[in-house]
Amino acid sequence: MGSYNKAIESYKETIATAASLAASAMLLRGVVNDLVPCNVRDFIFSGLCQVRSRVFSEHTIVIDENEGLSTNQVFDAVRIYLSSRLNCADLQRLKVSRVDKSKNMTISMEAGEKMVDRFEGTEFRWQLVVNNGSSVSTNSNNKTKFKQFKMRSFELNFHKKHKDKALNKYLPFILQKAKEITEQERPIKIYMNDWENWLSVDLHHPSTFETLAIDSELKQTLMDDLARFVRRKDYYKRIGKAWKRGYLLYGPPGTGKSSLVAAMANYLKFDVYDLELSSLHSNEILKTFLIGMSNRSILLIEDIDCMIKLNRRDNKDYGNGRDKITLSGLLNFVDGLWSSSGEERIIVLTTNYKERLDPALTRPGRMDMHIHLGYCGSCGFRVLARNYHSIDDHELFPEIEGLLKEVKVTPAEVAEMLMKSEDGDELASLAASAMLVRGVMLDQNWTCPVFLRLKD
Repeated sequence: MGSYNKAIESYKETIATAASLAASAMLLRGVVNDLVPCNVRDFIFSGLCQVRSRVFSEHTIVIDENEGLSTNQVFDAVRIYLSSRLNCADLQRLKVSRVDKSKNMTISMEAGEKMVDRFEGTEFRWQLVVNNGSSVSTNSNNKTKFKQFKMRSFELNFHKKHKDKALNKYLPFILQKAKEITEQERPIKIYMNDWENWLSVDLHHPSTFETLAIDSELKQTLMDDLARFVRRKDYYKRIGKAWKRGYLLYGPPGTGKSSLVAAMANYLKFDVYDLELSSLHSNEILKTFLIGMSNRSILLIEDIDCMIKLNRRDNKDYGNGRDKITLSGLLNFVDGLWSSSGEERIIVLTTNYKERLDPALTRPGRMDMHIHLGYCGSCGFRVLARNYHSIDDHELFPEIEGLLKEVKVTPAEVAEMLMKSEDGDELASLAASAMLVRGVMLDQNWTCPVFLRLKD
């Protein structure tokens, strides 16, 4: 009982002492405010802060995962960047994940782990911090509901003298690198218009410029043109033009127009918007879809000659409720005012019959490049032979290439014949005989020593 009374007395003394100190502090604060001028107080406070700054040389930037109800984009950028810089040997705990259809695993920091990154000779130290949080909400029945969640944040530590570098150079550098990594790793999507919305799926088309059966010089010219386009943002701004590029692909069916578009998308990592004009009913709907496209994308309108009858303003049917999408409405997006509604966009029109197009679509300056994809030539055949059977040369190649100059056969027809055999010698025979049978024997009723030898 005695010990209990002593504890009570000690507790009372402690409370009394704390109250006395608080009262003294308040009294001292009042005296200082009354007797010490404001500028002197500011000087003393500034001096104390400088002393504290000299004692504590480390500065810390905290980057929370969420900012209110929104995701903090800086947090996401740091997470992506650090994942690309991790040295697994330096960390005891790692987090490994892989999402659906992703090619590679993602390795990231686990809570509590630290890593060091060097930027322009300066050492920056990172740590992933996870804290528990809770929120309270009341439902319609006035029942209180508690919800617990994890609060994640990155802490960036560095010497105080590098504060400007951290804020003005290092963090912007991380944002840019994370953007580049995201663009390289994200799946390319292909969109189709459905009533009032774009619908998308991942595009896994294997076509590349290396596998395209087109003339090698044309292929290189197109690749150079695309590469020059994506790096000329400042140039387009300086000359006062929208940052876009237009290509008209024309040629017989089966010459690789769709495959070329897929190769362009894979080369640039651009999404593809496959627009079917026949499903749209007015220029306003067309405009809504076009401004709903993302930047860094390809607008594809296939078979523009037969997709829809594009009315001209002087057409007597214009405005009567039928075929309300006009040629001027489309051209306004191609190179009119609405062409500047987005950046870094490519417009591709395809047709099997260029001569059927309205002159307004084909006049100089409307589309930047007119690309003719013709029948299979020697260069295209060699690409196909290498693609399908890993053959770079064969004794029959010169004769086959000679035949290709005499007959008209598309790359699609050659590819169809090449897929029927897995043997190299039979491959060449089938390819040559197929070209002769389709192009020479049936159409022109020719015979040729090469065909007769292969036939025997």
